[in-house]
Amino acid sequence: MEELHRGSCLCGAVKYGVSTELKAVTHCHCNKCQKGHGAAFATYASAPASAVSILTGSESLKGYESSEGVTRQFCSNCGSSLFWCDSKGSFSQWMSIAIATLDTPFPVRKQKHSCVDSKASWYEIADRHPQTS
Repeated sequence: MEELHRGSCLCGAVKYGVSTELKAVTHCHCNKCQKGHGAAFATYASAPASAVSILTGSESLKGYESSEGVTRQFCSNCGSSLFWCDSKGSFSQWMSIAIATLDTPFPVRKQKHSCVDSKASWYEIADRHPQTS
């Protein structure tokens, strides 16, 4: 499978490839994303899980079920948040990828903010991208 995108964790132990275009770029402001990334929000793009392959370091990839059916995956060496997926719901066959872990260029056109009702009180959304609660 030829990768259109490649990415890795901070320490380089986990490397992955994506063989399709990424979709649905979302800046998620939910409390779980804030805690998981240690930041005001996390930015993800999605692809069918079948298009994502772990190239190296699968033994370092660990998962945590942050809520029922939602598993977040991270590198157990450096702690980099890499992926999340929801096994229950309309997009159960899709994987969301933390786009800051991409090593290849990714031109982002459409973006949106989600879970803005729980955004960090100290962060102001200054762009004009759509917002959902």
